[in-house]
Amino acid sequence: MKVIDIFSATKDDKTKVRPKREKLELIKDYGIKNDKFALKNLEQSVLIVPIDAYDITQKEGIELEFGSLGENILVNFNIMDLDIGTKLKIGKATVQITQKCTMCNHLAIFDKKVPKLVRNHRGVYCKILESGEIVKDMEIEI
Repeated sequence: MKVIDIFSATKDDKTKVRPKREKLELIKDYGIKNDKFALKNLEQSVLIVPIDAYDITQKEGIELEFGSLGENILVNFNIMDLDIGTKLKIGKATVQITQKCTMCNHLAIFDKKVPKLVRNHRGVYCKILESGEIVKDMEIEI
């Protein structure tokens, strides 16, 4: 299990798609360094999305660029199978799943079918238990 890519939006970013980043600095009791959602809701500091969500839209003929689903971390396994409370170690960082991501109607900006297509596949929100830096291709341990 590994990180496919990482994303974060700053307050200055005006794009629909979260921009790719070279690294993410996860900070306990804060969120992601320079992220526009830092300190907003510590239980939802990090959004992890499985690549399956993009596969589902692609099968319906909807091509989405990675980062379109609002993820911070895109992973190569079905994270939806993990329980609330599960801890994930990524490098020195540790996050804990706090909730499954709910259906977000704002995803309809890409195609009106997207919110319903990915509602049970969009990913999980996590809080940060241990600070650390995350980069592309890092291994994830449960």
